[in-house]
Amino acid sequence: MASFFIPLTGLEADSTALNTIANDLANMNTTAFKGQSVNFADLFYQQIGTAGSGDPIQVGAGVQVSSIETDFEQGSINSTGNATDVALNGNGFFVIQDGGVQEYTRDGNFSLDSNGNLITSNGAQVMGYPAVNGVVNTNAPLTAINIPVGSVEQPQATTTLNMTANLDATSALGTTFPAQITVYDSLGVSHVATVTYTQAGVNTWNYSVALPAGDFTSGVSTPVTGTLTFNSSGNLIQVKQGAGPVQTVGTAAGDISSIALAFNGLADGAANLNMNWNLLGSGNTPTISQVAAASAVSATTQNGYASGEYQSFNIASDGTVTATYSNGQQQAIGQLALANAPNLQGLELLGNGDYATTLASGTPSIAASGADGLGTMEDGALEESNVNISAEFSDLIIAQRAFEADSKTVTTFDTVTQDTINMIH
Repeated sequence: MASFFIPLTGLEADSTALNTIANDLANMNTTAFKGQSVNFADLFYQQIGTAGSGDPIQVGAGVQVSSIETDFEQGSINSTGNATDVALNGNGFFVIQDGGVQEYTRDGNFSLDSNGNLITSNGAQVMGYPAVNGVVNTNAPLTAINIPVGSVEQPQATTTLNMTANLDATSALGTTFPAQITVYDSLGVSHVATVTYTQAGVNTWNYSVALPAGDFTSGVSTPVTGTLTFNSSGNLIQVKQGAGPVQTVGTAAGDISSIALAFNGLADGAANLNMNWNLLGSGNTPTISQVAAASAVSATTQNGYASGEYQSFNIASDGTVTATYSNGQQQAIGQLALANAPNLQGLELLGNGDYATTLASGTPSIAASGADGLGTMEDGALEESNVNISAEFSDLIIAQRAFEADSKTVTTFDTVTQDTINMIH
């Protein structure tokens, strides 16, 4: 009987609404959970006649759940201080892979497995772009993000060095000023290079660069020597390397911008140490000057380093994963990828905060953070659930009253039916 069927459709729809609200409230503290809402639609109508004006007389058949929509609004960001936690601020999803199947999530509650792979709470691998020698390739296929736990970074021999210094223009002839800088060979062994400046005349200083004699198998250090010439303003203008010609300091054709330093026969068995002493700094201005002030070195830089053990990692706002080593070096080891779908409501909910694409959602676009309208990331933080408890309780009251009304309708029709049966008796 339609009298019973119609309220039963209401009870079923109301039950779906109550279940959805209950699920939202149960997941108030679930990381990156997105609340849902139920929409209703009336069922088809049966025409039982027409009015005198010709208007159709139709009787409804009840109600149905037309859709359950997910609210993809941003949840609050809560700091955790855990390096493996990542919050996504803005549009998009993290790309993950579970059993070879690509899925998506906003739950950044990641951890590391025994192999150093970054994984989700249910074991899916977090995917991203690979990095080779510290350079991320966003055109390469996605790969699992692996943290080099327990690895050792290979040493890098010094190939360039720079010294920012002033030589006292009032120094007497023959005055020497030693300056030191630590450099590294191919085995990561450090060597102290001493640059000795000697006042050789007006606006002229000789230089001699040497390593300790004990650093060589021969027990003898052969220094690299030459002459620096300054103008009347104290700017370095010319260099003479050993017995070579005088060269102008600059970047034009034929000019000199660095001094070659070569040290062979290191006692530790490392490769020959070949370095360039850069004479120019930012703006291509010389870093060595000669003015009436105490001779001093204000800064030294060089690009070599010893080997180092892995210590920690961090994730930047663009998703770049950087490992830090005990030698103070940092190296990019990958970049988290993000994805988005043309129709978010078409995504299939898989549980554990994971989603899968469907024909309705469309093909996802995958890119780096900030591209294609994708959001940014915050390391050491998690996105909270976006469930609004006040709104949920309001909806709960409405759904409860609707359920009670449909229940009352069923009991009313039951009473009417019972009265009809009693009329027969």
